[in-house]
Amino acid sequence: MLLTFPLLDATEVQRARALLEAGHWVDGRATAGEQAAQAKQNEQLDATCDSARALQELVTRALERNPRFLAAALPKRIVPPQFNRYRPGADRYGPHVDNAVRLLAGGTARVRTDLSCTVFLAEPAEYDGGELVVLEPGTRREIKLAAGQAVLYPGTSVHEVLPVTRGARLASFLWVESMVRGDEQRRLLLELDDALMALRRDLGDTPPTVALMATYHNLLRMWAET
Repeated sequence: MLLTFPLLDATEVQRARALLEAGHWVDGRATAGEQAAQAKQNEQLDATCDSARALQELVTRALERNPRFLAAALPKRIVPPQFNRYRPGADRYGPHVDNAVRLLAGGTARVRTDLSCTVFLAEPAEYDGGELVVLEPGTRREIKLAAGQAVLYPGTSVHEVLPVTRGARLASFLWVESMVRGDEQRRLLLELDDALMALRRDLGDTPPTVALMATYHNLLRMWAET
């Protein structure tokens, strides 16, 4: 399941851009695994700098209050967001799949990467190229969203960032360990939740909507790992 949704408002995007401008950038290959490093040509914000810490807090808080993200991801743990920049000379990230497990900074915990998320921080008109390509069974999706918009997709997907030929593509990227491991189960729960919200809006809490709500929570109870 691939899902796009608004995450940051204009004021938050402006704040993020100022922090990115003030931050310290390093070669993105320094944080890549062996396979990914061969395909990765970009810059990454140094995770230890003050700008990165402030940006992590900004993006994490936005995710934690976003109902669409919470309903779709059913997050158990979120890997602290990171930030990258693509521009001519450091312009692409070839086809790859993200590591199945990420070790948090300081070795405090391991997080299974059920979902990957990219938050766009530059407007599409600011750069040429830079589309996020996600390969799903039988489909190839190209995503290039407005600043503040996010895309959530399965961590199992092969994906890439196409070469940037003008300007700079700025984004945040992160991973989520979901309470519900299976993508198909998460999709069914989201579809049921969406239908329930529409029924409650149109009809109120009738006995059938309450029964369906119980079904949703009982399925979540059956599938969730906390």
